[in-house]
Amino acid sequence: MDKIIRCITSDGAVMVSAIDSTDIAYKASVLHDTSPVASAALGRLLSAASMMGAQLKSSKSTINIRFEGDGELGAFMAVADAYGNVKGYVTNPHCPTEHYNSGKLNVAAAVGHGIMSVMKDFGEGEPYIGKIPIVSGEIAEDITNYFATSEQIPTVCALGVLIDKDSRQVLLSGGLLIQLLPGADDSTIDRIEKNVGVLDSVTTMLAKGMTALDMCKAALQGFEVEVLDEFEVKYVCGCSREKIASLIASMPEDEIRQMIDEDHGAEANCRFCRKQYRFTEDELKQILASKAEQDQ
Repeated sequence: MDKIIRCITSDGAVMVSAIDSTDIAYKASVLHDTSPVASAALGRLLSAASMMGAQLKSSKSTINIRFEGDGELGAFMAVADAYGNVKGYVTNPHCPTEHYNSGKLNVAAAVGHGIMSVMKDFGEGEPYIGKIPIVSGEIAEDITNYFATSEQIPTVCALGVLIDKDSRQVLLSGGLLIQLLPGADDSTIDRIEKNVGVLDSVTTMLAKGMTALDMCKAALQGFEVEVLDEFEVKYVCGCSREKIASLIASMPEDEIRQMIDEDHGAEANCRFCRKQYRFTEDELKQILASKAEQDQ
């Protein structure tokens, strides 16, 4: 089971979140039949969204992070709840995979230039929506830039997904968020910068057998560390036949009648888990009848 751990320094100056999201990234890659570069991009974003979701204070809150670039990957997104559970999808899961000269996956080329948007829905009132340009396309740098520009929180984000070259399967996935809080002074900043400078990559740490807590402690080397909380997290899609029926019922009456008269039924595919929901002509008539009763 994947896990998020959040830690804070005893002086309250630095908070670190770490996630082992290997199962999440693997499940997403299987569900969406992703190419290696699509697996890496989506896996990184799922890790980031899960950690950011776990920071939300209200249990009803959700966060939606979407990248809309001009690369071949197309738009892709991740949605997480306040417990770190997450889901996502990518428009072009079979995006061709390019590599840097170093052999690493070139996620930036697949993402391209465009807009990153973050929507926080707190379960009541209007959601918060922030939009900023994609500065890197490698995901972690864009998350770092989001916190700096939209929330004014100095942040270091590290994300990684290790793909087997032969099987093209996700082997490891995880992430780190290191954030300076208002109590951070110059000595704290210097210490964090030194720690970040010698940190292994996320996938290297995971390959060494390090846990999420181990990664937090590595980032906070030299500080007294307190564990704030920990969550078991997973890939969860909350779609259901009832929700799809409710969505159909919210459509204009003439559109529902068109599905009855022309298509003699309807089919909906969930973009997050790829389940298919089919509604017969009679079921659509029942939805239409219920809709008429509610409107009276």
